[in-house]
Amino acid sequence: MSRTSLPSRAWDVFRSTWDLGFTAFGGPPTHFQILHKRLVEGVGWVDEKTEVFALSQSLPGPASTKLLYSLSFLRGGFLPALMAFALWCFPGSAGMFGFALGVSNIGDTLPRQVYALLSGLNAATVGIIAVAATQLSERCITDPVTRAIVAASAGAGMLYKALWYFPVLMVLAGLTTVAWDILGGKNAARRLTHTSTRWMKRVLSSISGRGARRRGEVVQNQDPESPRVAQNMEIPPSDPRPPPQALISPDAAFGLVPRNVTSSKGSTSLKTPPQTPPIVPVEEHSPVEPIPTQPESRTLYTVPFRLGMVIIVAFFTSFIAFLVLRGNLSSPPLELQLFTNMYLAGTIIFGGGPVVIPLLREYTVAEGWVSSRDFLLGLAVIQAFPGPNFNFAVYLAALTSRHTKSPAIVTAILGYVGIFTPGMTLTTAMISIYTIVRKYRFVTSLLRGVNAGAVGLVWTAVYRLWEIGYLTPETTSGVSLGKEPWWVVCAMTAFVGNKWFHIPAAVSILVGGIMGLIWYGVTK
Repeated sequence: MSRTSLPSRAWDVFRSTWDLGFTAFGGPPTHFQILHKRLVEGVGWVDEKTEVFALSQSLPGPASTKLLYSLSFLRGGFLPALMAFALWCFPGSAGMFGFALGVSNIGDTLPRQVYALLSGLNAATVGIIAVAATQLSERCITDPVTRAIVAASAGAGMLYKALWYFPVLMVLAGLTTVAWDILGGKNAARRLTHTSTRWMKRVLSSISGRGARRRGEVVQNQDPESPRVAQNMEIPPSDPRPPPQALISPDAAFGLVPRNVTSSKGSTSLKTPPQTPPIVPVEEHSPVEPIPTQPESRTLYTVPFRLGMVIIVAFFTSFIAFLVLRGNLSSPPLELQLFTNMYLAGTIIFGGGPVVIPLLREYTVAEGWVSSRDFLLGLAVIQAFPGPNFNFAVYLAALTSRHTKSPAIVTAILGYVGIFTPGMTLTTAMISIYTIVRKYRFVTSLLRGVNAGAVGLVWTAVYRLWEIGYLTPETTSGVSLGKEPWWVVCAMTAFVGNKWFHIPAAVSILVGGIMGLIWYGVTK
């Protein structure tokens, strides 16, 4: 594809992304599946070897938003990517702002029906995220080390949480694949496996040999005539012909006949007669869809390397400046504190939306700006809204206006800009640098591990949401969904419906809310 005009590129990005902000339900894990299916498998903006997913996971900020922004930037440049970002975020952020206005006008106690509805929505959301985690695991696990990284990252994320912990886990995951791919870890594992296998064979052979000798001694003691019987037995001569299976090589038996292939662009010639390919049974309702042929060449838009470095320096300078300004003011305005907290959250959050939830709780509820009940109400609703989970910051920032003289729209904009700016800025800068360094094997190996570690943290998010999904008037902080079997059924229904029957995520979440109301009608 040759470079085209800005209007053409903007239209190309718009027609492929305009509806995602209205239809992308289910949170970041599901968003990854939607974006991959549409922009990689569908229109073929990039190929499978472009590690954009790993890049979006290795930078702070909203993971699915960075992925969409990066793909749009590579396809059309900065302005089309900015347009795609705005279209992606606006519907969800507008909806959460409106919900915040409604919550600010309700009383302290909600009807029990509302808590049942919200618990059903949470349970269904957990099921949808579990589906996405399963599919992401299937895609990123390519060898034993990535399988181990996904499991270890998920388990480690469940055991402990801190601001520095998730970035450390992802760095360790990347270093693990580097050691495996480049520093000889794979060969060392093979040697260790081979040595262990030989040792086990020797041990088993020694044990079986001793057992055979003991059995022989027992037989000899019980039947003293057995040696003479064995000597008088006639052993038929062996057939000198090879068995029928030996006349056919294993490769030929499976249709894998060696071929001399000479390839040129668009042509392939075989020097051996064509063989009948093996018949492979295919399920009638196979979930695997054919991937359309990708174009042979693409033009990827980036920013110059030097400009990328300038952007990175300018960003960290502004980050330090805001923190110093807030620290030196004796009584900083609440609007500045809100913006600084959101700016800090957007800078230090790795892993996307599932990770931002507990941090935003510390930065708003612990500050006394938002009540715990209102926080959990927003948490339940954001799962049923399309777009990024970082729109939750708009909801919390709008509620914070009750403690300031500024209108809710002002604090909502401060929260929106503060939470999204760090990730988008660093992504813009790193796209130019990444296209240069991705040619090195060390970088691709590192990002392969970061990718697997990020998928493991998605499983951590499933566990975290499960533990706070059940809401009641008595437990406004949320308790485990496992305390009520009906919510387990809700989560299972959403998982089975989306995974096996391909019911859209939005419909599955809506069904979860209806099941919550049914539970209330039956039990109350």
